[in-house]
Amino acid sequence: MKTPENKPLLHQNKIVKIVLLGYMGSGKSTIGKLLSHKKGLEFIDLDNYIEEAESMSVSDIFKNKGELYFRKKEYEYLNEVLAQKDDFVLSTGGGTPCYGNNIQAILDHTENAFYLKVSIPELTKRLLKEKDERPLVMNIAEEELPEFIGKHLFERSYYYNQAKKVISCDAKQPQEIVAEMEMVLV
Repeated sequence: MKTPENKPLLHQNKIVKIVLLGYMGSGKSTIGKLLSHKKGLEFIDLDNYIEEAESMSVSDIFKNKGELYFRKKEYEYLNEVLAQKDDFVLSTGGGTPCYGNNIQAILDHTENAFYLKVSIPELTKRLLKEKDERPLVMNIAEEELPEFIGKHLFERSYYYNQAKKVISCDAKQPQEIVAEMEMVLV
């Protein structure tokens, strides 16, 4: 009689943790939902996860408790997701990898960290369409937006580029990006 310890392993499931990094408007949520659906994985939006855990919107957390409180909670919940969950696609906030030890936590937990790289002109075009829903750029004049994005990208690119995989997303449909990601998943 075979015991559970020496029972033959018929199928070994590999744990899949996919983390998407990139500037706001780079398509992390759109791509993440498509990829998770296609791979049969849970989709987690880190900002939504924080909002549920804190029972407060991210903008209200910033307004009522400050950015420092938010960044501490972001670090805490990011590590919670990475350590306690398996088989997921995680969409991070645009600033997530740039604070605390977040980028290292991500890299320590997965080989599948993707930077969805989008050019400044394309980000400007995308963010102009959703300006009212984006508190960070809501009050920036249209003609000043490219410079604002450029400065932010310059500051954040060091962190984004530490992702194991960089996917250039300009002039590509979401399905094309997902297909490209699937080819390099570890």
